[in-house]
Amino acid sequence: MNFNYRELLPEEMDGSSRVWIYQSSRLFTISEVFQIEKKLNEFVGSWNSHGTQVKGYANLFFGQFIVLMADETASGVSGCSTDSSIRLIKEMENIFNVQLLDRQLLAFFIKDKVQLLPLSQLSFGVTNGFILPDTMYFNNTVATKTELENNWIIPVKNSWLASRIVFPQSVSK
Repeated sequence: MNFNYRELLPEEMDGSSRVWIYQSSRLFTISEVFQIEKKLNEFVGSWNSHGTQVKGYANLFFGQFIVLMADETASGVSGCSTDSSIRLIKEMENIFNVQLLDRQLLAFFIKDKVQLLPLSQLSFGVTNGFILPDTMYFNNTVATKTELENNWIIPVKNSWLASRIVFPQSVSK
């Protein structure tokens, strides 16, 4: 998998731009991808905060992660504009029959593809050797463009999950 997603991020967006990542419970089909991209473009084109256009960006990465970004140096993002983005995500959940708001579902890059694992099964994944210290993890808690660029796809050992994991001695080196 090519992790060069940074090349798709708009350079004109400030590093402090707010980011929201919505991970799908499954990979989208090609026809769904086209529908999602259209919906995202329409949303960003009409995204407003108190009547002012939000300088926004939206994209679908790796066929499974919807990334929304708002540059608050251009205009602030209010509760109403954030609510409108949540309505969009909930609408997509209904249309495509997926979960996009489940923060208990973790994403890892294993065997050349994105693999999902419920947080409750994390210790099982570690014990059985599926999750190793250097396994790449999609850290969907990033909150800014700079964090998205530098800390979205990182080794598990460098993520917030590291404090919840005890790796067997044979793999912790």
